[in-house]
Amino acid sequence: MSMQYPANRISMSLAVAALLLLLLPAFITSPAWAIEHLHPDQEFLIGLIPEENIFKQMQRHKPLGEYLSKELGIPVRFTILSRYPHIITRFVNRDLDGAFFGAFTGVLALETLFVEPIARPVNIDGSMTTKGYLFTHVDSGISNVKQMRGKSIAYVDQVTATGYLYAQDLLRSKGVKNTEGFFKREEYTGGHDTAVYTVLAGRTELGVAKARIVDQVRARDPMAKEQIKILYRSPDLPDNTLHIRKDLPEDFKLKLKNVLLSMHNNPEGKEVLKKLAAIQFTIAKLDDFDPVYRMTRRVGIDLKNFKYDY
Repeated sequence: MSMQYPANRISMSLAVAALLLLLLPAFITSPAWAIEHLHPDQEFLIGLIPEENIFKQMQRHKPLGEYLSKELGIPVRFTILSRYPHIITRFVNRDLDGAFFGAFTGVLALETLFVEPIARPVNIDGSMTTKGYLFTHVDSGISNVKQMRGKSIAYVDQVTATGYLYAQDLLRSKGVKNTEGFFKREEYTGGHDTAVYTVLAGRTELGVAKARIVDQVRARDPMAKEQIKILYRSPDLPDNTLHIRKDLPEDFKLKLKNVLLSMHNNPEGKEVLKKLAAIQFTIAKLDDFDPVYRMTRRVGIDLKNFKYDY
């Protein structure tokens, strides 16, 4: 037996359904809903990319977490994103609130995640940027790109500007359009310091890595200082920058930014900055990443559909 519904009841049901459809996006995009859904315990979780020895990284950033916890009034914890590949996916899967992204991972995050840059450390020498080095062993006999043909090279990872992207951009400017056919072997070390030691140990003839970390290795290791030869240096690129979720409450974002930017005026904050080899934090802006965007365009990388080759 078929059931007949009054016309007015059907109209009312349709009206309610339409109202729910209109309200649904508000529930989905509401910042308050997102905060409660992601972090009911109110912990603020910040990711770190694995630039160097992860234990040293955690040791350097632990005091910052403690300082921010005290100043913000909520627990702040750092976590290492153990590998570069799939770093964007892990940001989402681990429910991170922020991350210190490098230059390339920063533009990937800006294009694929709902994040914004807020601050970056100012290095002890006063710089707010970094460079990439393309280097070799002093005994390799290599002094230019032409002599690199048929050699082996150690990159850090495909999503590092200083440990990969810069080298691709340089090589293309020198006429090398396909590195796969140019080098005998290309490998990825996963860390900037590891790339240095890969060349030092003779496992590859060439390496690419962040200048600051190469310089640190050379400063503490006499053999590296004597045997690592810098061939090319990249233009200035934005150094590691703290990005946070855009849907965080505006008052919290402002408080976090103010705490970071005023650290150098606080005796305890100064000590924390020393651990980071920094003198203060400075404001980060979207146009800081313009040099990286230009590199990706020259190399032909589609940031929104970026895929790893390994």
